[in-house]
Amino acid sequence: MSLLSFNELLQLVEQGVITDVPYEHINAASIDVRLGSDILIERACNRSVSLRDRENLVMESFSLDNSGYRLDPGEFILAHTLEKFNLPNDICAEFKLKSSVARIGCAHLLAGHCDPGWHGSALTLELQNVTRHHSIILRPGDRIGQMLFYRVSPVPADRSYRALGRYNGDTSVQQAKVNPEGGEQ
Repeated sequence: MSLLSFNELLQLVEQGVITDVPYEHINAASIDVRLGSDILIERACNRSVSLRDRENLVMESFSLDNSGYRLDPGEFILAHTLEKFNLPNDICAEFKLKSSVARIGCAHLLAGHCDPGWHGSALTLELQNVTRHHSIILRPGDRIGQMLFYRVSPVPADRSYRALGRYNGDTSVQQAKVNPEGGEQ
């Protein structure tokens, strides 16, 4: 497995593996991604959710505009990237927050791995304000993070995320999807 660098990243953009990427967002070994306009905001309720059954949280849809959304201390939301991804069967990707975003207390909750074959989709982000005393204003188009891309041995088509994944084609923010038999895929 090898981390891709600038020239290879530029080729991925030119091939449509990642779309809607301005040239200046291609870095030495990553591509900056921006916050999309739709978020889901966790709402107060008195219920538990099952890890096994992947029940969804009680969330409210909100569309970001230039005034933004105020993410208060401790608050959790789901958001998405503006960029869309079409990973071939020999490329996987990983999301990382930009360091400047982390330094103001915005955390991403570590579900940023993208398997080979994931396609036609924006990345859903799990964001939380981990500060105790400061709100964070989130606006559409904010550079929220960066994607690292790795070349791997080609995955057989029947084992690719294209064949097995449940989050292909999701162009906006999504909660957990559940198998009909129960549990997440």
